[in-house]
Amino acid sequence: MSQEQVAAVKNGSPGATDASKGAEEELGEDKPMSFWEHLDELRKRLVRSVLVFFAACLVGWEVREELLHFLTIPFVQAWREQNLPGNPSLHFGAPAAAFVAYFKLSMIGGAAMASPFIFYQLWAFVAPGLYAREKRYVIPFVLFSTLLFVGGGLFGWRAAFPISFGYFLSLAGTVGGDGVTITPTVMMGDYLDFVAQLLLGFGIIFEIPLIVLFLSIAGIVNYLQLILFGRWFVFGAFVLAAILTPPDVTSQLVMAVPMCVLYVLSIGLAYMFGKPPTDAQRAAYKSRKSKEVSKG
Repeated sequence: MSQEQVAAVKNGSPGATDASKGAEEELGEDKPMSFWEHLDELRKRLVRSVLVFFAACLVGWEVREELLHFLTIPFVQAWREQNLPGNPSLHFGAPAAAFVAYFKLSMIGGAAMASPFIFYQLWAFVAPGLYAREKRYVIPFVLFSTLLFVGGGLFGWRAAFPISFGYFLSLAGTVGGDGVTITPTVMMGDYLDFVAQLLLGFGIIFEIPLIVLFLSIAGIVNYLQLILFGRWFVFGAFVLAAILTPPDVTSQLVMAVPMCVLYVLSIGLAYMFGKPPTDAQRAAYKSRKSKEVSKG
């Protein structure tokens, strides 16, 4: 799209070509928004998202017992695998503690149920700055954002939770044969805080391919830059996994390895669908690689 074509579209020139008509579609009907208009638009999107999230939390409250049962399945299995005495149980130490824990649980369920609408509001906020052809990705963006977010949480529930609970509960038992007995007394609120942290962490990291794809389509990054940044991403992935997961190595690998795999997938998506690197970026990449080879 040349500047002459854009000018012809804006001035309504009768000699506008078919290409310039396509440029008109690219320009779209959106007018540039001022800073205060952007703030007002952000406020509207946030208010709508909060209202829908609140409504989803009410639904989550109605099914709180079913949600708790679902989230405690790995905990119950780990308890029995460790042959701990008694039935698996969660405790609360204050009269209102169970209510607060259930409220947190309803928020977890509400976030999952409201995620399609929240992702749509996010897209709607950034859409005015996109070309018309890029706005057509709204449905795939909302669909895959939701699937990746919820799928990441399910992956954590299925893969990381059993390992984490198995490790923690394995610390229970008798010390020194007939010495002190270590008995797990898991508080309901602490359990849900831990679960929410892992669910959110896995949900966010599974959004990596979609975020990178969006940035590559917008021309902010390209696959060569992603390749060069790869070693730093691997380092950051293991640091983040060490923060979000229990201290055992297995749990950290369960989070860090999928992050690295998703990053490699992101490079492939950026290569296929993103804007290609410029000649200067290709030359900089070759120069960087040649220096690394010479140092190696």
